[in-house]
Amino acid sequence: MRKYSVFALAREAMRAHTGWDRQWASPEPKADYDVIIVGGGGHGLATAYYLASQHGITNVAVLEKGWIGGGNTGRNTTIVRSNYLYDESAGLYDHSVKLWETLSQDINYNVMYSPRGVMMLAHNVHDVQVAKRHIHANRLNGVDNRWLTPEEAKDICPPLNISKTARYPVMGAAFQQRGGTARHDAVAWGYARAASDRGVHIIQNCAVTGVRRSGNGHVTGVETTRGFIGAKKVGVVAAGHTSVIMEMAGVRMPLESFPLQALVSEPVKPCFPCVVMSNTVHAYISQSDKGELVIGAGTDQYTSYSQTGGLHIINHTLDAICEMFPMFTRMKMLRSWGGIVDVTPDRSPILAKTPVPGLYVNCGWGTGGFKATPGSGHVFAHTIANDNPHPINAGFTLERFRSGRLIDEAAAAAVAH
Repeated sequence: MRKYSVFALAREAMRAHTGWDRQWASPEPKADYDVIIVGGGGHGLATAYYLASQHGITNVAVLEKGWIGGGNTGRNTTIVRSNYLYDESAGLYDHSVKLWETLSQDINYNVMYSPRGVMMLAHNVHDVQVAKRHIHANRLNGVDNRWLTPEEAKDICPPLNISKTARYPVMGAAFQQRGGTARHDAVAWGYARAASDRGVHIIQNCAVTGVRRSGNGHVTGVETTRGFIGAKKVGVVAAGHTSVIMEMAGVRMPLESFPLQALVSEPVKPCFPCVVMSNTVHAYISQSDKGELVIGAGTDQYTSYSQTGGLHIINHTLDAICEMFPMFTRMKMLRSWGGIVDVTPDRSPILAKTPVPGLYVNCGWGTGGFKATPGSGHVFAHTIANDNPHPINAGFTLERFRSGRLIDEAAAAAVAH
């Protein structure tokens, strides 16, 4: 009997249901494109879609070294929110939430966006102060967020343990109602189909091995396992591998890569109504439409390209989940995995032109990548099409690490995810 991974089974199911392997069968690359997008995850496919739909640029190739939706897009915990502290972050993530709200209609594909609410717990005085600071900052930026007492938090999420004798007693919570979840791999498939319908070439099993430049330094295309492919512009959107690809063009990136672990339980009937996150214990939980509890942890403390991570991280997370939600202590875990996230010094992304003419980069999202998918693709497409940033991503430059004008969500965020 042939064995499949969970992700391969999902891919096979999609093939049988929609015939997407016939529709998106990787075409032979053309000799020359207007734009090449390196990376066939959610951000790369969204960029290609918006280049075609918003800017009329359809001579585009998306190069994916594996298969569509097989990287971090299929390895995340599906959370959508925009309650970040700094103006730049709130603007970018809320732009994305607004796109999430109509995305299924826009691309004619059900991405299962569910604004069930995101609750961020406070367990000590510092947590309370930070959460209320975020709430006030969010309101000034027009982002919904409100404070809940422990009793109000339990009314919204009945499984929550608010006992004062708990190891991590709940002292309150910040709650963003517009936050929620979406189906991760459906986002990749939906953007891929919509981009393909507009003439974009999606070329799978095509790894980039080099970046070619002209005598004046301008990008002229990329070397791949399927030969040289020419392009006037190249956008790199390859989570976990951006530094490797950018080094091929002679650009050093301020990035480190870390494993980020998550797991899901056996499926059960609907019992958990929202997303709950705790920064103090670095644990977060929601329930998928299939009934699985989706549980995430913090990043490992060491740099690595491992897709497993340290067992102690998952153990600590499950200890916290079981104490905050005692009804889950007898649940069985179904599978766990790790994704590789690129992290910048200020834990904010880079969405910018590079010093190399015609080369653009979208990276450094850390744990915030999935929730930003529509907004990231939208503003990155604008940046590539116009050779200038959109006002929303104008602050997310490479130069900020030289000038010191950081967007330091590493120190400010109520939670890292």
